[in-house]
Amino acid sequence: MEYVHGYDQSENIRLQDQASTLVELLHSDTLYPTGSHVLEAGCGVGAQTITLARNSPHAHITSVDISETSLAEAKKKIEEAGFTNVTFQQGDIFNLPFKPQSFDHIFVCFVLEHLARPVEALNCLRNLLKVGGTITVIEGDHGSTYFYPDSEAAHKAIECQIELQKRAGGNANIGRELYPLLTAVGFGSVHVSPRMVYVDSSKPRLVEGFTKNTFTAMIEGVRKSSIEAGLIDEKAFDDGVDGLYRTAQTDGVFCYTFFKAVATKQ
Repeated sequence: MEYVHGYDQSENIRLQDQASTLVELLHSDTLYPTGSHVLEAGCGVGAQTITLARNSPHAHITSVDISETSLAEAKKKIEEAGFTNVTFQQGDIFNLPFKPQSFDHIFVCFVLEHLARPVEALNCLRNLLKVGGTITVIEGDHGSTYFYPDSEAAHKAIECQIELQKRAGGNANIGRELYPLLTAVGFGSVHVSPRMVYVDSSKPRLVEGFTKNTFTAMIEGVRKSSIEAGLIDEKAFDDGVDGLYRTAQTDGVFCYTFFKAVATKQ
């Protein structure tokens, strides 16, 4: 797995902005019962972990990630927040050190998009889930992005990010595929709900937290890689970023859709 956005501090900040901005939209209906054992597969820097811990304070959460650096950041964040219901462990999602049917529930957020073999990953996770247990998967879909004023240059800059992720073995448009992916693995009762982020100037928190600091910051972050890969020239990319920032002005509108799937192991 190659994380196309990198692991530097600016990316950590972007992930925190994204998570805090989208808490209600993505997490309000994710609550785990007292005493249940929950696996968070691919916790990264803990951007989602802190919300899981807060929403389900009496569940036992095990958060794993392949990156030691990210795990250290996540552990620090949880400890500073005072939560004691999370344990951290380094591990590869394709070879996690747990016995079959170890968990009542599994939570996966913004992970499958970075994997070349998402079906295999879901199969590995399914083996760790108890019969009757649930898996929750949240993914974005960059192809769902549209905005006003429209900008051909902005669409081209977004396409650069999609192509780079594809070349790294991932899929930035995987949100729309959650239903067929989960059914292919054998999960039942698959329910997918689109979660649109709609932003206009009447929602200043979203203008700053999502349009600017999450989405546009993500596209800006692949400027150098896009140009070096020959996908676009400097002026065209910069015009695209300017087009995205233009949507954050008083008359601008920005839309993006996440997809949240919940399924059961039968």
